[in-house]
Amino acid sequence: MSTQTETKQTKTFVEKLKGFKIGFIPLPLYLLLAIGYALMTFAEKVPENDMLAALGIMTVFAYLLEEIGKNIPVLNSLGGKVLVVTFFPAFMVYKNWLPQSTVKVVSDFMNNTNFLMFFITLLVVGSIASMNRHTLIKASSRIIIILILCDIIGSLVGTGVGMMLGMSAWKTYFFIVAPIMAGGVGEGAMPLSMGYAAIIAKDQDGIFGQILPCVMLGSLVAVLCAGALKKLGDVRPDLTGNGKLIDDPNEEKLASLKGGKVEVNIEQTLIAGVVAISIYFLAVWVEHIFKTYVGFHIPSPVILLVSVMGAKMLGFIPKEIEEGGNSLYGFTVKGITPPLLFGVGVAKTDWNKLIEVFNSPAAILTIIATVLAIVATAYFVSKALGLYPVDTAIAVSCCSGQGGTGALAILGAGDRMELMPFAQVAVRLGGAMTVTFAIFLMGILS
Repeated sequence: MSTQTETKQTKTFVEKLKGFKIGFIPLPLYLLLAIGYALMTFAEKVPENDMLAALGIMTVFAYLLEEIGKNIPVLNSLGGKVLVVTFFPAFMVYKNWLPQSTVKVVSDFMNNTNFLMFFITLLVVGSIASMNRHTLIKASSRIIIILILCDIIGSLVGTGVGMMLGMSAWKTYFFIVAPIMAGGVGEGAMPLSMGYAAIIAKDQDGIFGQILPCVMLGSLVAVLCAGALKKLGDVRPDLTGNGKLIDDPNEEKLASLKGGKVEVNIEQTLIAGVVAISIYFLAVWVEHIFKTYVGFHIPSPVILLVSVMGAKMLGFIPKEIEEGGNSLYGFTVKGITPPLLFGVGVAKTDWNKLIEVFNSPAAILTIIATVLAIVATAYFVSKALGLYPVDTAIAVSCCSGQGGTGALAILGAGDRMELMPFAQVAVRLGGAMTVTFAIFLMGILS
């Protein structure tokens, strides 16, 4: 009798073990993947410039770190899984806890393949194609109003707090507040530092190094805010649309990870993917035309975003592409987001730069005040405009992140990845407005 009981207990344990998953990966399969990575690494046979090796390594670490982040008390309510997947790898690189072969393969892949743009393109096209076009029109027009108010109030509050803490208005706005809202690193902090250098005749690299830590810490604060907003939405369901910005009875819901299972048409998904790549090709060409013949630079992500949103608003996207966009969105969120976050942590998050700002308590408090002002403004104004405050605040707070990488982390922490199109509006439009105004204002005051 006892033998039968022990056998049943053993079977139950084995069945539970088989049912346990790391992310979406069954435990036995994950262990096989991890063992393969370990054997390859210890034998010093990690292939260089190998996409498959890079994606495999990112998968090994990303889903494990995500599980850890989801199970840390308190932190799991503040976007813990994103914080652990993104920022802990940066700390591991800083402490040399990751094998050099792993760091090199992942960094080469992230820096040389534009994988982030691949992710954003699929996500933007998939999510916009799945939206109701009337809802998109209503939400986009109101988001722009909120974004302008957030830029104004964030600038005033941030500069005011900096001055109260003993810093000059010049240093506070131009070197702390404006960089936070500039739209990231490549299209925000970099052109901002170049514009500053041209006006005040100082070394551009030195200016860039001075403002970059503020951008990174601002993004971290926004991630924490998104996690807190998600928790607020869980407690107060009336304040959130769970991925929608506006309550529209005619809205077609995204078949997101939070929704029920839907039938996936592989051909429609592939067609939506080809549409995304085609629009990206055209966006790159249009960027070249503007830069070469008009003398005006419009980044290809902006062109892509405007093109897809315009096509959707005008009703030019066929039904089959809309349906394919549903499954394309789901695949992108579930299959790409965690590995990409790990790659961002390893290759694009410099821990040394992040901790530099901690040498100045006044700068830390100014950064926190700026981001909180942006989030609070978006929250309260959205209520007045008939939008869901939790979702709107999460989307608009992306203007205080590290561009595309920041938006990825912020939306991940808030579990609102379907808001990526609106986050891109906040990043691109908000960043362009801030960079233009800051350089113009410095030119007048210098």
